[in-house]
Amino acid sequence: MMASSDVDIRGEGSLFSDQNPSEMDALCPSPPGPSRPQRHYERIGGRTGTSFCQTLIHLLKGNIGTGLLGLPLAVKNAGLVLGPVSLLCMGIIAVHCMRLLVSCSHHLSVKVNRPSLTYGEAVQYGMENVSWLRRHSQWGKRTVNLFLIITQLGFCCVYFVFLSDNVKQVVEAANATTFSCQMNHTNQTQTLVPSFDSRLYMLCFLPAIILLVFTPNLKYLAPLSLVANLVMTASLILIYFYSLTNITYPFNLPKVGRAKDYPLFFGTAIFAFEGIGVVLPLENKMQRPQSFTLVLYMGMGIVTFLYISLGTIGYMCFGEQIGGSITLNLPNCWTYQAVKLLYCFGIFITFALQFYVPAEILIPPVVARVSERWETAVDLLLRTVLVIFTCALAVLIPELDLVISLVGSVSSSFLALIFPPILQILAFHEEGLSPLVTAKNIVISLVGLVGFLTGTYIAIVEIVNRNAQKHEETFSSYLVQ
Repeated sequence: MMASSDVDIRGEGSLFSDQNPSEMDALCPSPPGPSRPQRHYERIGGRTGTSFCQTLIHLLKGNIGTGLLGLPLAVKNAGLVLGPVSLLCMGIIAVHCMRLLVSCSHHLSVKVNRPSLTYGEAVQYGMENVSWLRRHSQWGKRTVNLFLIITQLGFCCVYFVFLSDNVKQVVEAANATTFSCQMNHTNQTQTLVPSFDSRLYMLCFLPAIILLVFTPNLKYLAPLSLVANLVMTASLILIYFYSLTNITYPFNLPKVGRAKDYPLFFGTAIFAFEGIGVVLPLENKMQRPQSFTLVLYMGMGIVTFLYISLGTIGYMCFGEQIGGSITLNLPNCWTYQAVKLLYCFGIFITFALQFYVPAEILIPPVVARVSERWETAVDLLLRTVLVIFTCALAVLIPELDLVISLVGSVSSSFLALIFPPILQILAFHEEGLSPLVTAKNIVISLVGLVGFLTGTYIAIVEIVNRNAQKHEETFSSYLVQ
């Protein structure tokens, strides 16, 4: 169940082409044929699609991942009262934007006589709906694809940092690990034997991840993906259990955080809520797509409840010592060390699913330009280069909380908050929108834009400050020696 945004871009293709498979196609293949008649909103000729429950599970899978584990720190940045309230507001806005995207896709697919549209195609045809934007409509699709690439590679960077931080902690605490799961006074896993830097752990994971992304078809990973989802679900249940049973009354926790930390909250929260890329693919593949609105509201209701509850409970349990991932605060006992390793296994498998999206956008156009005998070699080489690129970015910014906030602020804000309201204005340009609806859309897009600017700025400043502080500490320790 657990990937932050398993984005399906079937039909979006590369930045310059149109046809490519996707993760959803690979894991949940559908027979060929139109996904629904244009005006009757039903399947044609008995074509099988996903059921209500299957679609709900995929929606949950596309929204719950590493972002969820970082929400207790996000609540700390916003405050014990302001944080949950802000998460609720952001959840409502995010669901509204998802609904806008589905509505615009239906409207435009009828106008262009297409059975279904992807996110990029919806933006492209929306721009074609406005005369003075028509000649530049391809750039709408390319822009969406670009942000999908940034988002997915950003998720891959987060996974590198998450894997290294958690495995490093398990290794360092191995000699102190017991069968007693009592909370210690520091609310932090105790380190007995310090090991090497987390960035070296990333390099250790690099060969295994390169081999993983060499998988020629995601169908081969489907069984492992199922196991990963099950163990991650079990891990999440144990995290909830520990947090609830060790919660303390929050006398000293601030109800409202510092203003300068709020943009970091925004970045982390929108990173967690950025599942808008799965919305159209899931709706397009439903057997009865007219039920998708209920799936959307039910699924995102569950997601929002999980986000608010774990964010609040985690912060109340661990207080000011909360880490970039709540797993980093779990005690030194074999049960919760196993939780970290199981979650790491799930994230490791999920890496291939997240990586699939940018790989299928960027690699086919390059492979198409080489001779057939070199196609496989070039494909594997490019996959290797992309993985090394994401690893290099993670090595440069080995701060889990700041990487999550930066990725959320830079790309997720555009896909989840800025583009959908603008798309509604474009799609219904000829029909005319009421001034109230137009004003509402402009406000939502401005909220996303302000979040993008402030979140990106604060995240970069914090990254620079932390790196400077680490260099000073390293230099000081060197002088002492």
